[in-house]
Amino acid sequence: MRVLLTVQMDTEKANKAITANTLAATMKSVFDRIKPEAAYFGAQDGQRTGYIVFDLKEPSDIPTVAEPFFQDLGAKISFIPVMNYDDVQAGLQKFGAS
Repeated sequence: MRVLLTVQMDTEKANKAITANTLAATMKSVFDRIKPEAAYFGAQDGQRTGYIVFDLKEPSDIPTVAEPFFQDLGAKISFIPVMNYDDVQAGLQKFGAS
């Protein structure tokens, strides 16, 4: 299932990770596993935030994705199922057929 992972990093922990040169390693360790379709970064509510779209193969994969962000960055995380344009069109066709 395609999901949007939003990662809001604790400022103090993210600052320490940047200073210690570990932030990139944390991101790479997760990205190597999930192979994101897209990833964008910005600020939300005054915190460094990542918006990452990827295919969540199994719900049991959630801890392997979330824990590095929780433990290394004190992050607030959300997983939201999302669709691309083709998915929406297919869903609307199914709705229209019912």
